[in-house]
Amino acid sequence: MTTLQYETPTASTASALLDWRVWLRRLGPLVVLIVVFVFFAANEPAKFLNPGNLRIMLMETAVVATAALGMTIIIISGGIDLSVGSNIALVTVVVAQVRVAGGSPWAAALAGIASATCIGLLTGGLITGLQLSPFIVTLGLWEGVRGLAKEVGRGSTVVPHQASWLNLLLVHPTGNLAWMVLPPGVWITLILAVFVASLLRYTKFGRHVFAVGSNDQTARLCGINVGGTKVLLYTVAGIFVGVAGVLQFSYLTEGDPTTAVGMELYVIAAVVIGGASLSGGEGSVFGSLVGALFMTVIDNGCAKMGLPNHRQEMITGAIIIIAAAIDRLRHAQVTRGA
Repeated sequence: MTTLQYETPTASTASALLDWRVWLRRLGPLVVLIVVFVFFAANEPAKFLNPGNLRIMLMETAVVATAALGMTIIIISGGIDLSVGSNIALVTVVVAQVRVAGGSPWAAALAGIASATCIGLLTGGLITGLQLSPFIVTLGLWEGVRGLAKEVGRGSTVVPHQASWLNLLLVHPTGNLAWMVLPPGVWITLILAVFVASLLRYTKFGRHVFAVGSNDQTARLCGINVGGTKVLLYTVAGIFVGVAGVLQFSYLTEGDPTTAVGMELYVIAAVVIGGASLSGGEGSVFGSLVGALFMTVIDNGCAKMGLPNHRQEMITGAIIIIAAAIDRLRHAQVTRGA
């Protein structure tokens, strides 16, 4: 019988801690991020290291990183979600519409998160109930949810009449809130990251996610409700996409059904660059945060160096392919070693 392999607090051994390959996998993305950051800082120090630009990078990273927390859970389980960008757009429109209708900021935020959670529940239900590939289901929802966002927004952007604390989540704190140093939205992302890391490492749900990603057939033989786990994990991931959508609304200060186009690629790339395996069974929250920051630094640095958008897109595409290739080579080596 195949033995399930997933990360638990007792899985680390002295030999693993001394294995340079383990540390390379864990710290490699961080080292690459530092190298890239230093490169851009050396070439465009005045523009790139400007405090205002650093704050912008944190703001942009917060949205991608928060969505990447949910994507980390999904990819560890062996799944994928291509509808993230469309879902974020839907959240911004829902939040804006509730505010326009006179709802409180809290009601608007909860409505937006609830809409994304429902999409996550629908995704998990379709994958499990119809036994369809996550790629096919989320590809369909990628288009369908985008259309729903346009329907809710009546085909245009929705601008609330009054500002609220929702507009300040990604604004640098001043005055009595200066002690926060970072925008509230960044703190929200970091708190959620600690929560997801703890969820994956110390709970039964987390162990089941790793088990399903390692081998869902063996997980089923071990008594794990694979279908229920997949529905739950896509629903939980939807919550984080909802929070990312609220942060995106704060960044835009309006609901835009056309926003976040292609963001799902950045989110998936962030998770894979951070060391998660597209084959499932492997990944970490810390790596996903590093990957999200890496994607932002690349985009921002290229812009500061004056590279046109089409070249930035080429670089982003190359990074995604390279990250996937490295993942494939790593697993090929593990297979040969076994």
